[in-house]
Amino acid sequence: MINPYFQGGSSIGRSSEQLMVESIIIECLQIYGHDLLYIPRQSFNPDLILNEDPLNNFKFAYPIEMYLASVEGFQGEGSLLSKFGLEIRDTATFVVSRRRWDEVVAQDGNVELTTRPAEGSIIYFPQTQAFFEIRRVISKNPFFQVGKLYVYTLECELYQYSSEQFDTGVTEVDEFTKNASLDEIMLGDGETPHTDPQSSNETFVDESDIIDFSKSNPFGAPRH
Repeated sequence: MINPYFQGGSSIGRSSEQLMVESIIIECLQIYGHDLLYIPRQSFNPDLILNEDPLNNFKFAYPIEMYLASVEGFQGEGSLLSKFGLEIRDTATFVVSRRRWDEVVAQDGNVELTTRPAEGSIIYFPQTQAFFEIRRVISKNPFFQVGKLYVYTLECELYQYSSEQFDTGVTEVDEFTKNASLDEIMLGDGETPHTDPQSSNETFVDESDIIDFSKSNPFGAPRH
């Protein structure tokens, strides 16, 4: 028979014991976790066919503690050299308390999805200056321990920056993404990619009177 003080019926004893367990979980997350920023993605004109929005931006950042599930660091395939150049394929799994989520994020009317963390939103890891995009939210793992759900598990992968607008009010975030290129965002460790001495980028820029090859607009725009 299960312990009636934790899982039997709906007595006062049950709710008080569950609150105690939840408080212990929150304390553990605050001891072993990290102070991260949850940056919700905001859509203005979503394309329901392609399931994307070219006007996505990020205007708010919420500091909240999360636990990195892999104590050995980031997961995934790491850094590798492919035919498309250097690719960073780090992934991470974060755990956040449901109660802390409700206290810090859900109460704010600026968040579109208030019931739980949203796929497509960003987790910023200040220690490594890495941006992770939430790809999947697991809401029932662990599954009803002592009769209740206490945490969200967020499966994330390194965010691929694509000129979205960041205006969160957090200088560290906004300045890092303001004029950053794709490679600078994907490194996620504060390092700047080295310039290939064999490349001819400066020659193309100097000799081209038509296209502007600035890093903020790699596809170029007509010069006037």
